[in-house]
Amino acid sequence: MRSLVTIQKVKSIAAIQDSDFLELACIMGWQCVVKKGEFKEGDLGVYFEVDSFLPVDERYEFLRASSFRDNVDNGQGFRIKTMKMRGQLSQGLLIPLDKFPELADCTEGADVTEKLNVKKWYIPETANAGGSIIGERPYGIPASDEIRIQSALELLEELKGKPYYITTKMDGTSGIVYYIDEKIGCCSRNKEIKDEQDALYWTPVYKYGLKEKLAKYGKNIVLTGEICGPGIQRNKLRLAEIEWYVFDVKDGESNRYMAYDDAVKLCAELGIKTVPLEERGEAFDYSLETLLEKARGKYPSGLDKEGIVVRDSNSPKAVSFKVLNNDALLKEKD
Repeated sequence: MRSLVTIQKVKSIAAIQDSDFLELACIMGWQCVVKKGEFKEGDLGVYFEVDSFLPVDERYEFLRASSFRDNVDNGQGFRIKTMKMRGQLSQGLLIPLDKFPELADCTEGADVTEKLNVKKWYIPETANAGGSIIGERPYGIPASDEIRIQSALELLEELKGKPYYITTKMDGTSGIVYYIDEKIGCCSRNKEIKDEQDALYWTPVYKYGLKEKLAKYGKNIVLTGEICGPGIQRNKLRLAEIEWYVFDVKDGESNRYMAYDDAVKLCAELGIKTVPLEERGEAFDYSLETLLEKARGKYPSGLDKEGIVVRDSNSPKAVSFKVLNNDALLKEKD
C-alpha cells in the first residue's frame, strides 16, 4: 500500500510575498503552504501526500470548506490535492506532530497511513464497461504504481551517471495482459477480469490478436500498459478509439523486467504500441527542478500531459519514478 502519510522533517521555511499569515515549508521534495510561525526548520510534522483521503475528524475540520467530499466511491472525508495559495504551489498537507498524541512514539520517516485511517482518493478512471471481476490480480502479476520523485529524492542520485530514458505518462487506466503456463488473462490495476470481448480490459487482446500471438511466442510474459481513449479519464489524447500503450514487459521465465530496447523490440514484433519516448541519454544528470519543468507540456491534442516517467535503460525497475505535470494537477477535477 502506498505510504500516504509519514512523519517528516521540515527542510526549510520560506516567506511568501505579501502574506502576513502564511509561509512555505519544504518537506522531502515537496512544498506546502503552512501557517506562519507554525513550523521552524528541523521540526517534525505529519505530512499527508496529494491523493490522501482523510477521515472526518475534528483535527481536519479547517479543511471542510475546500476539501470535504461525500460520494459513493470514497465515502465522507477530506481530499488532499495540489492547490495554489497566494501564488505558491501547495502539494500536500503538513500538520504539527503534537496534534497527534497517538503518534508520540513515531520517528522521522515512519509510515502512519493506517494509524490515522487515511485512504487513497479514488477517481473513477473509466465510464466504459471494464468487465466482470473474477478475482484479485493473480499472485506474481505485478502492480503498476510508480513512486513520485518528490517522495524519493534519493533516486536522483542513484540514477546519476547511468543510461536512462524518459517516456510520456499517458492519461488512461492501467491494463495488464499476461500469458502464464499457456493461459492468457487480463487485469485492471488490482482485479482479474473475465474473458469477454466487450470488456474494456480485454480490448488489447482482441484488438491486437494477442491470443494467437502470445501462444506463438510461447514464453511466460506479463505486459502492462495504459489503456486510453473514449470514456477513459477525460480522453485528453482525443483518441477516436481505444488504444493500449505498453510501458512494462516482464519476462516470466527469468522473472525480470526487460531492458528498454528488448521490450520495444518484442512489442514491435507483437504489433503493439509502447508509450512515447521523449528522451534517451547515456548519463542521467537531472535535478528535481529541471525534471518538474520537463514534465510540463502538452499531448498532441493540445491538452496538458499527465507528466513523464524516468527509468534506467538497462534495468527499468531498478530505478523508476514518475514526475507529474503541476499544470495538469492544478486543473484536476473531482
